[in-house]
Amino acid sequence: MTQLVALAKPIALPHIDYLAILPILVLLGGALVILLWSSLTRRPLDTVWVTSLTVLAAAASLVIGLLQYYDVRDHGAHTTIAHAVVQDGFSAFMTVLVSAAIFVSAIIGDAWLTRERITGPELHVLLLVSGSGAIVMASANDLILVFLGLEILSIALYVLAATNSRRAESGEAALKYFVLGGFSSAIFLYGIALVYGATGTTNLPQLAAYLAHNVLLHNGLLLGGLALLLVGFGFKIAAVPFHQWTPDVYQGSPSPVTGFMASVAKIGAFAALLRVFVSSFGVLRSDWRPAIWVLAAITLVVGAVLAVVQRDVKRMLAYSSINHAGFVLLGVQAATGKGVDSSLYYLFAYSFMVLGSFAVVTVVGGRGDSRHDLQRYRGLAARQPVLAAAFAVLLVAQAGVPFTTGFLAKLNVVEAAVGAHSTDLAVVAMVSAVIAAFFYIRVIVLMYAPLAGRRFALAFAGAGEQGAAAGGGADLGSPEPAPALAAVHAAGAADVAAAGQEVPVAVGADAAGAGPVGEPEHTADLQVPGSIIFALAICVAVTVVFGVIPWPLTAFAHHATLLFRP
Repeated sequence: MTQLVALAKPIALPHIDYLAILPILVLLGGALVILLWSSLTRRPLDTVWVTSLTVLAAAASLVIGLLQYYDVRDHGAHTTIAHAVVQDGFSAFMTVLVSAAIFVSAIIGDAWLTRERITGPELHVLLLVSGSGAIVMASANDLILVFLGLEILSIALYVLAATNSRRAESGEAALKYFVLGGFSSAIFLYGIALVYGATGTTNLPQLAAYLAHNVLLHNGLLLGGLALLLVGFGFKIAAVPFHQWTPDVYQGSPSPVTGFMASVAKIGAFAALLRVFVSSFGVLRSDWRPAIWVLAAITLVVGAVLAVVQRDVKRMLAYSSINHAGFVLLGVQAATGKGVDSSLYYLFAYSFMVLGSFAVVTVVGGRGDSRHDLQRYRGLAARQPVLAAAFAVLLVAQAGVPFTTGFLAKLNVVEAAVGAHSTDLAVVAMVSAVIAAFFYIRVIVLMYAPLAGRRFALAFAGAGEQGAAAGGGADLGSPEPAPALAAVHAAGAADVAAAGQEVPVAVGADAAGAGPVGEPEHTADLQVPGSIIFALAICVAVTVVFGVIPWPLTAFAHHATLLFRP
């Protein structure tokens, strides 16, 4: 026994640079503080404020780390924990983006919790934990750590999807997400095993060095591992044909959770996808680029086409997110510095567009968060002009209208695809953008067309009143509705009937308080909390400001990807 002890070697623990992983520790620490305070004391805790302060502290710790490490400041990289974690411009970009998404989602989620009268700190705790998982994926320098971050991100999202225990659809969405997510995680882990079997390492820089200095005569094992890794990433980014979970999960989950899921899950997955494939397996780009070409093409087409036929706004935005994932894949498929730049810019722009869109959906969905039919948006501009204007800006940005970040994001990834000689894929992307513009504009027309129609009808009725007064005509002040107004109401009812919907409407102002002509009865009492207005102001400001003055964001994305350039 003594000889065995003597032969045993001491365990060599890796050096841990806590400053490099401080943003992750701050987010997890904030979640732990909220959870312990709520569990051990009866004093109420304003979780949204604690969450906001935690996010700001994480951002401050990131700045401190960047100032401390001169190699990162010189566009290099600083690694720690046996070279498994890397801090560089890329991880800094993703950390800033994830922190901003958590901040906006916490504000939207707090308004939803208040409206639904749901108490407890679970929502904000899980937002912080899931966000930390996304940052782990962005900072991972090893495939094992990528998997760890993926699971931290995903498990928290599974629980978030079931946050609203009063709706059966919420539990159903969580169960579907959990089952399919478990399969995708198993496939991803098996891919890591195959890559390790072919190369003898899971460290990303070592993988890149091994492939650069060795020629594999039989690379079937390695290519099989890459294929399984791509399947795992494809599930998280909702790329076709791994997208089946997206519409049902987006529809059943609480709207603030759906917005967070659509932004942060894609940020973490694309961050790891770019670092693994473009940076580490760049030598094999001729092998994996055709596969991503096919994924991007079918994702663009399926996302745009199926969104057109949706009558539920959350399902429409789900297929819209699939189409956006296809656009980001254009940058990944280019596998160039320009491609990575454009992908990061697109992720930044898309995150704020989708968070703001689901903030509007949260309000319009009403108590219970279950009324998301397109007809609920009919005449929204007349009832809530600020809400409708913000939603219109975010929708036209997603459609790619100039002077918004959406236009520059689409333009940049298309340029990257053309520069990488993937012109045919760029053409597919532009065609899908034209198709997608239809369902974005359709919602805007629903919000504003009834308002324009009523104003025209009132003006026409006023002209008729003057003519009637001159000719001794009928009294327009009688209880009967004016013919012009009746015509507008009939036209609106015809539109609804043509769409196959039965929406209760009111002519004039009835006893139920249904509101103006052609307005659905159940949308007359929309209340917009101040926190939602604040979140929308952030999202719209980012969308417009960086669309008109894009150079700060493009420069940030460029410096974040210097290590990816050949």
